[in-house]
Amino acid sequence: MTDFLATVPYFAALSPAEIDRLSRTARERNFDRGELVFLEGEPCLGLYVVKTGQVRVFKTSPDGREQVLTIARPGDTFNDVPIFDGGPNPASASAIEPSSVIIIPREGIVALIGPCPLAINILRGFARRLRHLTILVEDLSFRRVVSRLAKILLESAVPASSATPPHRFTQQEMAAMVGTARDVVGRALRDLERDGAIRIEGRRITVVNSKKLRDII
Repeated sequence: MTDFLATVPYFAALSPAEIDRLSRTARERNFDRGELVFLEGEPCLGLYVVKTGQVRVFKTSPDGREQVLTIARPGDTFNDVPIFDGGPNPASASAIEPSSVIIIPREGIVALIGPCPLAINILRGFARRLRHLTILVEDLSFRRVVSRLAKILLESAVPASSATPPHRFTQQEMAAMVGTARDVVGRALRDLERDGAIRIEGRRITVVNSKKLRDII
């Protein structure tokens, strides 16, 4: 395993002693074609490295549709995000063909960077942004425009008791955020108002029924 890990681009900057330390904590697992490697939302077991075969990383919608995010081949790593942001698996993974995968515990990866708190903070920030982009891919792939818009309105809503004024997105800004045209957003806003989820007063949009927005999402 040590010889293989030394060839993985992810670990190119490590010394032989550091590679050896990683290999002592790592474990190798074999997966049959179509077998799940892990599920979205589960706790992260570590960094995954494909030794042989191929693994697809994907998101699944509530109605069973799938969006493949990447295909990991020998030497590729995946599931990096939760290593650094501490969250759950942001997607699922399954073997495309009989595959051998090496799993390196999170602690082993973090220990290599431990002496540099700044590096940890930078990587944590990158991981959070990458997780956000993964969620954005899911939204664009699986949610209707009105559902994506409802999510933005719910996330940006400010309680009435808050002293912080809400940011008033223009319809053009909202269109860019949900990946559609301005007139489509306008129609979706009118639908949400007609359903009693929001109230539109000029450029001001007030969330009046957050439960309805959550149901739409």
